[in-house]
Amino acid sequence: NHPNQQKRQSGSRNIRWINVTSTNLNINKSEINEFQRLHYCDIQQKISESKDLAGTITVIVFDIETTGFSRENERIIEIAMQDLLGGENSTFQTLVNPERYVPNSHIHGISTPMVNRTDVPRMKDLIPILLQYVKSRQKPGGHVLWIAHNARCFDVPFLFNEFSRCFFEVPPDWLFMDTLPLAREVMKSEGLKPSSKVSLQALREHYGIPLIGSAHRAMSDVKTLSLILQRMTFDLKLPVSDLVARSFRPSDLANAKKKKNSS
Repeated sequence: NHPNQQKRQSGSRNIRWINVTSTNLNINKSEINEFQRLHYCDIQQKISESKDLAGTITVIVFDIETTGFSRENERIIEIAMQDLLGGENSTFQTLVNPERYVPNSHIHGISTPMVNRTDVPRMKDLIPILLQYVKSRQKPGGHVLWIAHNARCFDVPFLFNEFSRCFFEVPPDWLFMDTLPLAREVMKSEGLKPSSKVSLQALREHYGIPLIGSAHRAMSDVKTLSLILQRMTFDLKLPVSDLVARSFRPSDLANAKKKKNSS
């Protein structure tokens, strides 16, 4: 069991936070998951139908860089995000110490010496800071909508696995949305093949958006996607409520995986 109150060291800083663990309750886990799923669907429907509730949504565009493609075996080495409301402290970016060799630095330019350092936080030390930051951006009583390109197959599974590996729960008021289906809708609406020009780079070129920073670095991709998202939602005439209607939770991915394995 993990103690309710813990201290961990990250570089020269002591990070203190509350980590509440589950107790042994005689409750069927599948019943809890079903209740959470129904509760989420109810929230999702209410937000999508109410402009007032849609106004309580904090929209955060995010991106990660990793040591590889396997969500089970690889690690996040950089994470960046931007609250689309803007203002002071609306962006967050950090390298992450994976405590292992980085074999794919040729893709994102992040090398092993850059991240395997005592002053670069490990994921288990970063998550409490990340939770605190998102909470500081969250509107009272509202939900957080996390948006990434290819979120369903890459960013969200990675984030979910890192939370699980470090014994943290993804907050129940976090929703996630993938912009890849939006990109396919835009291409289809313009008479192009849905599978064409849907990468982040292709979309940037399609909309004539200049490259911001280095490609395949988290914050550069976040700023690029933020601009692309504005263009796509304008083209498709999608308000925030429609984005929420298209959202999902990490548990949806886990349930889909179970169904696939059982079929």
